[in-house]
Amino acid sequence: MKDLLNLLKKTGIFSQLTGEELEILAGNSELREYGSEETVFETGDPASELFVVSSGEVSVSRITEEGKSLQLARLIEGDMFGELEFFQREAHNASAKAGANGSTVLLQFPKEGLNFQDLLSAYPAISARILHAFISLIAGRIRRTNNLITDNSPVIQELKRQVYGDTLTGLFNKTYLDEQLHTFLKNPGEPVSLLMIKPDNFKWINDNCGHDAGDETIRVLAGAYAEELGERGTAVRYMGNEFAFVFPSLDRNGAHETARRLQELVGSLDLSAVTGSGDFRLTASVGIAVFPLHARDAAALIAEAHELPLLGRARGGGKILFPEDKEAAGGS
Repeated sequence: MKDLLNLLKKTGIFSQLTGEELEILAGNSELREYGSEETVFETGDPASELFVVSSGEVSVSRITEEGKSLQLARLIEGDMFGELEFFQREAHNASAKAGANGSTVLLQFPKEGLNFQDLLSAYPAISARILHAFISLIAGRIRRTNNLITDNSPVIQELKRQVYGDTLTGLFNKTYLDEQLHTFLKNPGEPVSLLMIKPDNFKWINDNCGHDAGDETIRVLAGAYAEELGERGTAVRYMGNEFAFVFPSLDRNGAHETARRLQELVGSLDLSAVTGSGDFRLTASVGIAVFPLHARDAAALIAEAHELPLLGRARGGGKILFPEDKEAAGGS
């Protein structure tokens, strides 16, 4: 009985009960010993008890659609499990078994042969306090989960960095532009310019200096672009040596002027440390698509701008093109 009382006192939903109430609870609980890897319950079993680990450990797992066992949790001394299904009177949605290293002892409430509904009727005050503690426990879990998944939480920021970050440059990647550009396009009355820039003669670096030199050049470009943009726009390494820039509130004329400055920036870069020669200079072509002038959704806006730098290179390089320049030999 003493072991039961000590364990109940340490368990969250029982810790606020009085000594007398804990003794009643202990009298309706029991300690059960399980052998190595012995099953506690299976998926689909009725949840007629809740458990607390007294000693040893418990593995909770579920079978995936592929038929493989997926471990959801490893529980140790003091951990409670099965309580959610128990209080909701649902079947278990996972299986639990004792650990593989020796025996495991679990507190089981209520003990074998007792029904929780009967205990509710026999001890309404205790039952009400336990249920209130359970509701508080669940509410606390929800609050912690909500805090965990807020946009500004460190966990979510790290996940976003991994999903949307380009490992070579530290800029955003193609996935970011494909999935998040739509968030910039909420007001049809406010222009958003998408610029996509690609060096015309980048192949010379890869062919003559190697792909490591090509990667280093991409890093140099990324650093220069980020410094030039500051807080005015969002820079993305889109594909290979092609970069994209999103500029809220920038109209057609402003986008053209920005593209011209970016071309000048590319042409001014000193790549002698990469190429071994101070004579080589990059040139670049830029494609521009403006929302809602050229497209009214993100995918279409990207499609309009993405093909233009290659077209600019085919026309001799150093071009700034809009979608309307595709048919005629236009552009600047």
